Amino acid sequence: MAEKLIIFDTTLRDGEQSPGASMTKDEKLRIARQLERLKVDVIEAGFPASSNGDFECVKAIAHAIKESTICALARANDRDISRAAEALQGGKATRIHLFLATSALHMEKKLRMSPDQVFEQAKLSTRFARNLTGDVEFSPEDGYRSDPDFLCRVLEAVINEGATTINVPDTVGYAIPELYGNFLLDLRQRIPNSDKAVWSVHCHNDLGLAVANSLAGVMIGGARQVECTINGLGERAGNCSLEEVVMAIRTRRDYFGLDIGIDATQIVPASRLVSQTTGFVVQPNKAVVGANAFAHASGIHQDGVLKARDTYEIMRAEDVGWSANKIVLGKLSGRNAFKLRLRELGIELESEAEINAAFAKFKELADRKSDIFDEDILALVMDESVTSEHEHYRLLSLSQHSEMGERPHASVAFSAGDVEHHAESDGNGPVDASLKAIESKLATGAEMLLYSVNAITSGSTESQGEVTVRLQNGGRVVNGVGADPDIVVASAKAYLSALNKLHSKIERVAAQG
Repeated sequence: MAEKLIIFDTTLRDGEQSPGASMTKDEKLRIARQLERLKVDVIEAGFPASSNGDFECVKAIAHAIKESTICALARANDRDISRAAEALQGGKATRIHLFLATSALHMEKKLRMSPDQVFEQAKLSTRFARNLTGDVEFSPEDGYRSDPDFLCRVLEAVINEGATTINVPDTVGYAIPELYGNFLLDLRQRIPNSDKAVWSVHCHNDLGLAVANSLAGVMIGGARQVECTINGLGERAGNCSLEEVVMAIRTRRDYFGLDIGIDATQIVPASRLVSQTTGFVVQPNKAVVGANAFAHASGIHQDGVLKARDTYEIMRAEDVGWSANKIVLGKLSGRNAFKLRLRELGIELESEAEINAAFAKFKELADRKSDIFDEDILALVMDESVTSEHEHYRLLSLSQHSEMGERPHASVAFSAGDVEHHAESDGNGPVDASLKAIESKLATGAEMLLYSVNAITSGSTESQGEVTVRLQNGGRVVNGVGADPDIVVASAKAYLSALNKLHSKIERVAAQG
C-alpha cells in the first residue's frame, strides 16, 4: 500500500495573519466545518495564548470537529502550552504545536537567547507538552536558515522528549526546491532517532516557490506532512496552497506514489468560503480554484477539449467542486428548500432567529435578482446583520444622485449602537460621497488601504457586487466585506463592516511559524 501524506491546514491560524484577515468565532467555526468536510487530517485552529478570542475559537472548534485532529499553536513556554491544552480539552483528537526560533539571526535579535538556552528551552517545553497530550509537534522557527549542526542537536533532543511530528519551516520563503529537499533529507539522515517522528514542511511563498518547495520536501526530503492554507492565504505573499499540493499529488500519483484522504470535490466550496469570509479575492488565473482555471479561450484549445477533454485538461473541473449547474433557488423557493441548500453548502446557522434573518435576506434578494447562485447565498450569510448579534454599525438606508457634469451627492442613514445617524456628503463619485457621509458623522480617522470590487457571479449584469474595504487605524488592519446588487450600497456595507471590526477590542499577538 502507498504511504499517506498528511494534510495539515493552517488557514485559521497562519492564514489569519494576513493583514485584515482576522475572523470571528462563528466564521472560524464555519470554515472548520468545511475543512472537516474536505477531510483535512489536521486543522490548526489558532493560537490560544494570543488572545481570549482565539482561545474561545480553538475551544469551540475542538468541541465541534470530530473527524479531524485539532491543533493549537504555542510558544515554547509553560504558560502558552497550558493555555493550548486548556483550549483543546474535551476534543476528540488534539495536538499541541510548539515553536521556537533556532536561526542565529532570530536567537540573537529576537529571542536574545544563546544557543544553549534555546536547546534547553526546546527540551523542557516539549517534555512539558508531552505530559499534557500524546500528540506534540515541534517547529524550529526559521529552521531553513538555521545552522544544520545546531538544528540536528535540537531536533534529536525534542524527539527524545516525545515530539511526534517535526516540522521544518521555511519561515521567510527563502528556500529553493532542490536545496530545501536536500536540507530536509540531510537532517533526517544525520539525526539518529529521526524515524520516531513524522517529518513536516511549512513553506512561505515570498519567491512564489511555496508549493514547489513543499513538494520537494516530500519527494527529496521524505516529509509526510504538508502544512498549507486554502487559496494560499497568509501573511506577506502567503503560504503553500492546499488545493495546488493536493491536486499535484492526485494528478501525478504516478510520480509521487502517495495517498491523500482529501475529498477534492470540497476544494472549490472551501475556496469560496474562505475568500468571501476574509475578503481576499481569488485571482482568476489561480490554479485549481481560479475562475479561469478550466476556461479555454483559444479556438484550438476549445476544439481540442470538445473532441477529447484530456487534450488540454489534466484535471476535471467537477473533481475539485466546480459545477456547471449553479442556479439553485429563485423567488418562489420556500424556507425548507433554502435550509436544505444552506446545509448542502455546509452552512450551519446557530439559531432559528439566524435562519429566519437569512431567509428574509434571501427573499429580499430574490425580489431584486431572478436567479440565486451558491455564491449569492454564501455572500448573504456572511452579512454581519445575519450572522452577528453584536454589530455596532448597521446600514439603514442610502440614496445617491450622480450625473455627468455634476458632483455626486449621497444621503446615508445608519445606526451606531442605539443611536441613528443621518449624514450627507458630496464626493468624486457615488461611492466616495457615501463613505464620506458616514465618516463625516463618525470621524474615525481610519486610513483606507484597499478598495476592491468583485462580481460574485459571472455572466450577467444582474450579478451582486462584492466590495472589500481594508482599513487601518491605531496599528490595526481589518477587512470589511459587503455584497449587494447595488455596488454603492455594497460599498457602504463593506465600510461599516470594517468599522465594526475596528470597534471590536479583541487583541491579537501575531505568531510566526
